[in-house]
Amino acid sequence: MPKSLASRQDRLGTETAFLTLARARELEAQGRHIVHLEIGEPDFDTPEHIKDAAKKALDDGFTHYGPSPGEMPAREAIAAHQTERQGYDIEPDRIIVTPGGKPVMFFSILALIEEGDEVIYPNPGFPIYESMINYAGGTAVPIPLEERFDFSLDVDRLESLVTHNTKLLIVNSPNNPCGSVITDGDLERIAKIAVENDLVVLSDEIYKDMYYSGSHTSITEFDGLVERTIILDGFSKSYAMTGWRLGYGVFPDFMMDAVTKLMTNSVSCTSVAVQMAGIAALQGPQDSVSEMMTEFRIRRDLVVEGLNNLPGVTCRTPGGAFYAFPNISGTGLDSRTFADRAMDEAGVALLSGTAFGEYGDGYVRISFANSQDNLRLAIDRLGEMLS
Repeated sequence: MPKSLASRQDRLGTETAFLTLARARELEAQGRHIVHLEIGEPDFDTPEHIKDAAKKALDDGFTHYGPSPGEMPAREAIAAHQTERQGYDIEPDRIIVTPGGKPVMFFSILALIEEGDEVIYPNPGFPIYESMINYAGGTAVPIPLEERFDFSLDVDRLESLVTHNTKLLIVNSPNNPCGSVITDGDLERIAKIAVENDLVVLSDEIYKDMYYSGSHTSITEFDGLVERTIILDGFSKSYAMTGWRLGYGVFPDFMMDAVTKLMTNSVSCTSVAVQMAGIAALQGPQDSVSEMMTEFRIRRDLVVEGLNNLPGVTCRTPGGAFYAFPNISGTGLDSRTFADRAMDEAGVALLSGTAFGEYGDGYVRISFANSQDNLRLAIDRLGEMLS
């Protein structure tokens, strides 16, 4: 008789994008043509100089274990990059290199949160936030991202959610799934709330290079936030390196030992050859980033215009990332039904807004990381489905 699983497994969620991708692949195997708008990864190739650096690293013998926090040259390159971007000095001994960005979320929450602790997180938001909070035994407290606020945080509502049990606040700008951006004024108010209530902040800045106007402001630029903020960043989005699994956290000093131990106890270290490729990404040409965003702007405008011409659909223009988050409530369909019909009837793979939390109901997420021709085809197919 098989033994039962640990009860905590019931608290573990998933990322629907991968389930939807698997379903789309099944339909393709049956001969269906599917337009993929579900996966949150750039459809561009990793730049050649980065791939060349990885090949050279393998040839040079970077094929063994490395230190759990990361190779020092990689940590130094990341620290220099972050120092330049953030505008204040960041030392390499505050960097931990991880296999992707998710471990920064997971390890931060495991290191900080226990039963009775509350974590405020954006909803709709990246689903792993809520999953990891629940798994660690914390209490997940959603802050709704409402369309009337351009899917940014309502700071007054945020302040009302803080209690004496609140320990961690998660912010994500630009946001997945909404493509929204938190204004500098609101970030400053959020920073003040964090300081006044002695909160730790997890700032997910993985889309920091993906703005359509202006540039990135980190919450750490405001008084009192450097020593209480974890910056989550990585290479997946900016350099089209999703499959390389290379991320990092900039941690407050008090968390470094704990998170390093979690690295040692789980994955030992991040691939050393991949870290060498990361150095090349940061120190090499940056043309690919700007070229990618030029193309994404064209796709964004194409998708937003097309969606707003569909019956029952309205769509705000995202300020960052590569996602549209249209309101489909005027179609008379709920989010899950819309997504299912889009796949089964129209051959368009997209995600229900509820895949990103309860406040995503009435919306769907569309990743416009696909060709302009495929995006036009998807809009046409959705139009036929709704006619």
